[in-house]
Amino acid sequence: MSVMRNRRVLSEVMVGDAMQVLFSGILVSGLLLSTALSQSALAKDAAAGAKATQSSPSVPSPVHKAASPYRAFGLSPSARNFYQVTWGVDPVGVKQVSSGLMLRFSYRVVNAEKAKALMDKKADTYLLDERARVKLVVPTLEKVGQLRQTGKLEDGKTYWMVFSNKGQYVKRGDRVSVVIGKLRVDGLVVQ
Repeated sequence: MSVMRNRRVLSEVMVGDAMQVLFSGILVSGLLLSTALSQSALAKDAAAGAKATQSSPSVPSPVHKAASPYRAFGLSPSARNFYQVTWGVDPVGVKQVSSGLMLRFSYRVVNAEKAKALMDKKADTYLLDERARVKLVVPTLEKVGQLRQTGKLEDGKTYWMVFSNKGQYVKRGDRVSVVIGKLRVDGLVVQ
């Protein structure tokens, strides 16, 4: 009788040990699978970033991509059409200049008559970055004046204005808005 009980206790212990081994195996294999999947996803992201960088020089490198949650695709065609029809301009973009201490906003004039409002030096002009919570202005130099183009607008020409980024709060890849009087251009990605 004691032999039978010993066998039953021994089999229960073996079954319990086997269950622990099985559970441990499932846990380890799950961890290995998740690690392999994450490495595969990282490799795909790196390959896609390298391919995009090779095919288009305007796309930021993967190193800068991690700094911003947005992708640098620019404005949608319907947004461009809105700015062209309403304001007579096609926003080209925002680019870092002077080692990031200034940001240049460029726009192409499509209809000079509608775009006249952008040349008003008295209009409230600034660049907003909601992530960094900053409002950048066009600097005014003593002998030069405001760092923006003025004069008579011509259709098809590209014009610019510069915003001071002292402290480099706005980084490459950030999504910003430019306000010039009543015009507000949202969704521009800093290049």
